[in-house]
Amino acid sequence: MALYRILERKEFEVSCLLTTVTDRFHRVSMHGVREELLDLQAQSLGIPLEKIMIPYPCPNQVYEEKMSNVLSAWKLKGVTHAIFGDLFLEDIRKYREEKLSQIEIEPVFPLWLENTATLAKEMLRIGFRAVITCVDPKKLDPSFVGGQFDESFLRDLPAGVDPCGENGEFHTFVYDGPVFKRSISVNVGDLVERDGFHFADVTLSHPNGNP
Repeated sequence: MALYRILERKEFEVSCLLTTVTDRFHRVSMHGVREELLDLQAQSLGIPLEKIMIPYPCPNQVYEEKMSNVLSAWKLKGVTHAIFGDLFLEDIRKYREEKLSQIEIEPVFPLWLENTATLAKEMLRIGFRAVITCVDPKKLDPSFVGGQFDESFLRDLPAGVDPCGENGEFHTFVYDGPVFKRSISVNVGDLVERDGFHFADVTLSHPNGNP
């Protein structure tokens, strides 16, 4: 949605997508999304993808060093801003601002302080489609993992759970939307528990119907 807003405003030229991938599992860090799906997502968006490979587990110092190195390289290529989808967590915003100021890149938060209930409904209205890939069972019942991010999901969320998962209640994989050239057909496979979180193994659907 942050990308959608940026492209709509035509204020910036988006040079690349930036994502951390856990090298041991070849999955998007925290979201648990397979690298194969990440690649297809970037292809459908038509924007180059830069993967930052991080170890498992990843000490914060290692994460910050890798992020700084990659962003510094983009700074040398002429990149001036980094865009984030953060919504209302002040400590996260301040952290990003502090780290980026060290390499003279300005952060941009196109969704900042929007009403998340309204935003979630808008995402569905304009055609974004996503599957719930990860749930924190301390904040949301594991039965939600593997389900669709849809009207039913929003209606069934318990009170106190942010509709956009901003407090880490859940994470998603977006497979279709107004910024996509084509949708990505996916299956929901095994449900697993790891490191205190519940994950759905989302896989690519092949023409014969088998993952």
